[in-house]
Amino acid sequence: MIIFINDIPVRILKADEQPGEGRVNHIIDAAVEPVTQAKLIHHVWVQNAGEAETNVLLNFLDAKVPTSVLSVSVSVKDYDAIKTYLRSKFKVVKAAGGLVRKKDKFLMIYRLKKWDLPKGKREKGESNKETAVREVEEECNVSVKLGQKICTTWHTYTMNKRAMMKKTRWYVMDVIDDTKMRAQITEDIEETRWMNRKEVYHALEHSYKSISYVFEQYYEVMEINPAK
Repeated sequence: MIIFINDIPVRILKADEQPGEGRVNHIIDAAVEPVTQAKLIHHVWVQNAGEAETNVLLNFLDAKVPTSVLSVSVSVKDYDAIKTYLRSKFKVVKAAGGLVRKKDKFLMIYRLKKWDLPKGKREKGESNKETAVREVEEECNVSVKLGQKICTTWHTYTMNKRAMMKKTRWYVMDVIDDTKMRAQITEDIEETRWMNRKEVYHALEHSYKSISYVFEQYYEVMEINPAK
């Protein structure tokens, strides 16, 4: 499970899991030392975390105080209990979106001064797949063919002083018709653009870490199942 808090990726791991190689340069063992903001430097791995340590960590990352942490991996003692705790701490909003392909190019949107991917909240009675297709078609005015699921992301935000967590399921899509493609201005989208892989790389420098993660997972999926 990966959560983005203030655009900082936080990976929740089971007790026997470890972060990927090269992802850690500082380790905190919550069983023998407290989790403090001063220890959150660059890429951190917090081991043996329970509900109390997880709560402290989330509060530090959610603070408006500047931090030098780039990513956090948290090995928790009871994975299911922590997931239940997170659902109680936040109101979960379900959403879905798409990574749309046109031969060797990808569809990106420019919204609120960031490059993004089309996505939106699930409406009552919809499946996640239906939401993903509808949101892409509404935000970009294109028609698409749905492909396989890429990944799920979670990110936190505040609305009306309430802690929210958006759960977004991402799918691969192929464009069917983009002859009338245009940005949905009512959703604050300024531009829609097809980008090749190099252009995407530069666009992600002005995007969100969660969107970079979707592309990373997509490339991994395509390496495993290149024909899909």
